[in-house]
Amino acid sequence: MKVGIVGKGGVGKTTTSSLIARALAERGRKVVAVDTDSNPNLGMSLGLTFEEIEAIPQLPRSLIVGAKGDVRAEDVIDTYGRTTPFGVTLISAIKVNEAGAGCTCGGHASVRSFLGDVLEENADVTLVDMEAGLEHLSRSGGTLAYADVLLVIMEPSRKSIITAARTIALAEELGIPRTFGVGNKARLPEDAEFFEKVCAEYGVPLAGVIPYDIAVVDADRAGGSLATGSGDAVRREIERVVDFLDNVPVS
Repeated sequence: MKVGIVGKGGVGKTTTSSLIARALAERGRKVVAVDTDSNPNLGMSLGLTFEEIEAIPQLPRSLIVGAKGDVRAEDVIDTYGRTTPFGVTLISAIKVNEAGAGCTCGGHASVRSFLGDVLEENADVTLVDMEAGLEHLSRSGGTLAYADVLLVIMEPSRKSIITAARTIALAEELGIPRTFGVGNKARLPEDAEFFEKVCAEYGVPLAGVIPYDIAVVDADRAGGSLATGSGDAVRREIERVVDFLDNVPVS
């Protein structure tokens, strides 16, 4: 399965991506996580230090992966992937290292090419943590054109849910078969009810609602991962989201 995780800035995409990747790895899945943020931080949420993240080689821009290129997906994983403390293989796809270096379109093309070639023998789940916004769905070819599933992370606000509805429409145009919303930072039960009501209003199917937890906030402030044994309510809902994904058919 190839899963893209998208949403407005600040909704918690990276933290949610890391927790889903960790939960999958804990179930014995071979997980490859691709960080496409130009300011990459997914590695921190997966237990790497800042120095370790900076040392990860960046996926070359406009790399062509597959039969028409000069590398295979397994070569990309071997060369550019780094194993994190939670057993997830991390690939850093986009990074802006200098001012005036130009757009990152080539890097997104590399990610699209990689997703088109990665097979079950390379990874049980390939998870892509996208940068904020909808531009990756409007690029020529679409960065996530080969995704099986999109998860749109949402805050308990109408604007965030409207963004999810717009994402569903763009995903359908790209041919991505399934898009679901995941509510985040919910102060239960009021926010859970809000997500259910407003998502139904805008036609956004819900895969889960993750509660607000100060342990997640503390981990983000520390620039690290959610500590083992903390955030139990969050972990339970993440497990439900993973169960949901396990039941999504992949053609």
